[in-house]
Amino acid sequence: MTTCATLPTAVNEPEFEFTDGDFERVRALIHQRAGISLHAGKHAMVYSRLSRRLRETRHATFSGYLAWLEGRGGPAADAEWQEFVNCLTTNLTAFFREEHHFLALGDDLRARTAAGGKPVRLWCNAASTGEEPYSLAMTALEALGPAPPVRLVCSDIDTKVLASAERGVYAADARGLSAERLKRHFLRGTGGNGGFIRVRPELARLIEFRVFNLMSPNWASLGEPFDLVFCRNVMIYFDAPTQRRVLERTHAAMKPGGLLYVGHSENFTESRDLFRLRGKTVYERV
Repeated sequence: MTTCATLPTAVNEPEFEFTDGDFERVRALIHQRAGISLHAGKHAMVYSRLSRRLRETRHATFSGYLAWLEGRGGPAADAEWQEFVNCLTTNLTAFFREEHHFLALGDDLRARTAAGGKPVRLWCNAASTGEEPYSLAMTALEALGPAPPVRLVCSDIDTKVLASAERGVYAADARGLSAERLKRHFLRGTGGNGGFIRVRPELARLIEFRVFNLMSPNWASLGEPFDLVFCRNVMIYFDAPTQRRVLERTHAAMKPGGLLYVGHSENFTESRDLFRLRGKTVYERV
C-alpha cells in the first residue's frame, strides 16, 4: 500500500512588501496632509487602495514609493500627493441622505430669504460625487422657486470625485430620487447614454464646485461668511484636536446665527462655546 504525502497549501504572496512601519508612515502622512486619522485596523484598506499608485509609478515596495513621494518637488510632486490623498479618502453618499436635513433646510431657506437682502450663502464641504450638492440645489429650487437667491459653494479634497460631481451624470436608478424629482431636475440619456441621467442646467448653475482641503490655512479664500454649512460625516475621520481646529475655522467662516448640519453619528456638545444644538444634528453658531 502506498501513501501520498499531503502537499502544502499554496499561500498567495502579497504583490508588494508592506510593513507595519510603512503603515505607520502612511498614517502620519495622511494625517498631516488631510487631517484623516486612520485607526490600526486599516492595514488592508491602505494596502488595497495605495497599491494602485505603486503599479502606476512602478514601485516594488511601499517604502520605496513613500520615500520617492516625500523626496519629490515641483508640480509633479503636487500631483502625486493629490493622488495619494484621493486614494485614502472615503466617499459614501446618496441623494437626500438623512432626509430630515433637507426638510429643515427648506424651512431655513424660506425664513432667511423672506426679508430679502443678500443671497443665502451655503457651503457643502464634502461634495463627493455630487449627490449631496445637487440635493441641496433641488431643495433650494423646490423651496424658493426658479432662480432662488442662494449661492452654493461645494468643495472636496478629492479631485476625482469632484470631477464626477461637476459632470452631474448618474445611473437612472440612483438611490434617493423620486419619480417627480427625476422628471423635474434631470435629463434622461438616450441611445448609448440610455440608463443614465444628467442634472438640468438650471440646477447645475446654482453650484460652484471647487477643491478645498479643510487642513488648509487659507480659509479666507472661501469668500464672504456662510449662512449655512453642511459638514456631514466628515469629522468622524478626524481625531479630537483636528475636529476642534476645523470647528473653530468653520465658526469663523460663518455668520452669527448660521446653521451647521452634521452627520447623525457626530456630536459637538464639547464645543458649546462655538455651536449649540438647535435640532436633530443641526447646530447654531454661537
